[in-house]
Amino acid sequence: MADQSQKLVTIFGGSGFVGSQLVQLLASQGYRIRVAVRRPDLAGHVKPLGNVGQVQPIQANVRFADSVARAVKGADIVINLTGILFERGKQNFDAVQHMGAKTVAEASKAAGVETLVHMSAIGADKDSDSDYARSKALGEEAVLKEFPSAVIIRPSIIFGLEDDFFNRFGTLARMAPFLPLVGGGTKYQPIYVGDVAEAFAKAANGGVKGGKIYELGGQDVETMRELLQRLLNEIERNNLLLPIPTPVASILGSLMQILPRPMLTPDQVKLLQRDNIVSDEAVKQKRTLKAFGIQPTSMDAILPTYLWRFKKNGQFEENMPDAAK
Repeated sequence: MADQSQKLVTIFGGSGFVGSQLVQLLASQGYRIRVAVRRPDLAGHVKPLGNVGQVQPIQANVRFADSVARAVKGADIVINLTGILFERGKQNFDAVQHMGAKTVAEASKAAGVETLVHMSAIGADKDSDSDYARSKALGEEAVLKEFPSAVIIRPSIIFGLEDDFFNRFGTLARMAPFLPLVGGGTKYQPIYVGDVAEAFAKAANGGVKGGKIYELGGQDVETMRELLQRLLNEIERNNLLLPIPTPVASILGSLMQILPRPMLTPDQVKLLQRDNIVSDEAVKQKRTLKAFGIQPTSMDAILPTYLWRFKKNGQFEENMPDAAK
């Protein structure tokens, strides 16, 4: 690929799970990169992902238009990865995922940005009773209204070294004799973080048509029960899968949401009742991973590379004599 050193990319939320992968990929292609985050002092890990001076964290908060305008000034490409899984104070779903998305799109248009790529999520729905899903859909609508040529990307749940799914349940499996099973029959289509980053990079490079919403899912479609059983098989543990009725899960979510990083909230309970897979419509209209020319990476290939740490004896499990296990 041609060197892109004359082009500047601003990535909102670029220090996170997907963002770090994307920064490294775009840096390898020669782009200059601004990583726009609320706390640049906590984003130093992105600097070594490129050459000296190529990647620069800057302060920006999508709730404040002036900071967003500064972050996109002079940028050729803007990528918005910002999103939250639970609300804390002013960092609520509407402020970040709806109005924040609108602010980024408005600023990008005003700054003359060439390309805008926005991260949403499979399940985004204006009519959903989930505040998360509704705010994602309203954000999509606002982005396309302000920046009609924007590319919207909706991934299913994302797996990889620092994911928030397998790592969270793996940690719980080490601590408790059972794993809570909420919405055990709900279907998911997990996608590898590297594939998601590659899709965003291709969108940034003009590799797909703008003004469309793309849905990204991986190779396998599995229920929540099957995913948790896959985890337990991988880490060689026999924790019980304990079904939690929806009303009970909602009560637990209400109690847990006061925690700094709650494992469950009432809004997430609502999401857990709905399938999270690529829609038939997206498949028919070729708005899937195939549009990016990417073959999905299987969970079988990736999960063993980082879930070993949840085995009883970690990476040494296979070398332990049976009597020691």
